[in-house]
Amino acid sequence: LTPEKSDTPELIISGQDVVLDILANYLQQEGVHAARTYLSSFEGLLSLYQDNIHVAACHLFDGFDYNSSFVRSLMPGVPAVLVNVSYRMQGFYVQKGNPKNIKGWSDLGRKDISVLNRRVGSSSRILMDMQLKRLGIPASKVRGYDRIMKSHLTMAAAIAAGEADLAIGTERISRQIENLDFIPLLEERFDFVIKKEMMDSEAVQKLMKVLQMPVFRKEIAHFSGNDYRDMGKIIAEV
Repeated sequence: LTPEKSDTPELIISGQDVVLDILANYLQQEGVHAARTYLSSFEGLLSLYQDNIHVAACHLFDGFDYNSSFVRSLMPGVPAVLVNVSYRMQGFYVQKGNPKNIKGWSDLGRKDISVLNRRVGSSSRILMDMQLKRLGIPASKVRGYDRIMKSHLTMAAAIAAGEADLAIGTERISRQIENLDFIPLLEERFDFVIKKEMMDSEAVQKLMKVLQMPVFRKEIAHFSGNDYRDMGKIIAEV
């Protein structure tokens, strides 16, 4: 007796933060057929350019700013809008007590330090490569550079177990693992990238509405390590 709904999602959101899963559920309650895909920031921008998704969550650092230059490079000629989701602290996962006395980026070049890395295209991998280039440290000189882990969680657990000395990840994950310390190094900006032509669509307008809903903000507030001070704010048009 009820009309059949199309199986085609109105809004496909890519990204790997649990907040995005909660957002998709709220969109469903608002009548938007929303779906999720768990692409890296780099992969998400390419998929957005190819019209395979509608919203790409992105946190890519070029050494000066977040996201804008990558949008221009990976989506050439396509006007896009950056809408803030949160700010998150990036840094090093190290064993409890920091037995190797690791302090900052320059420690990546130490011969007595081994690291874990993420796959090509991930924000953590790009951040490491940017810092190595800035410091003039060849990747070939970094012990463990080619040892790839699937997620921040698996990296954090491996560091806690003593499988390596450090890995780059977000602060929130470090609070989920015992025998682990976190060294904060850089506040990253986590944005949605949306094609400008989509901004007036009903689905995107409802997304913007949910980002401002007090009940939604209250639900995500307990995810420590995220700062939502600019959530829903248009950061830039690229």
